[in-house]
Amino acid sequence: MNQKTYYGLTGTIFSLITLLHLSRILMGWEANIGGWDVPMWLSWLAVVIAGYLAYTGTVACYKNK
Repeated sequence: MNQKTYYGLTGTIFSLITLLHLSRILMGWEANIGGWDVPMWLSWLAVVIAGYLAYTGTVACYKNK
């Protein structure tokens, strides 16, 4: 796998993670992991971090020729 493919793949994966967390926030979905209720603020944090990683992966993919 070359570098451009890697950056494109990571950008796509983190974009999906961002969209899923954003969907959870907008739809009000509950998340429960092993009896622990995951708070919504954790999804907001995940949107910011995964969104940044998706952006940098996508930008790196287009800069890498």
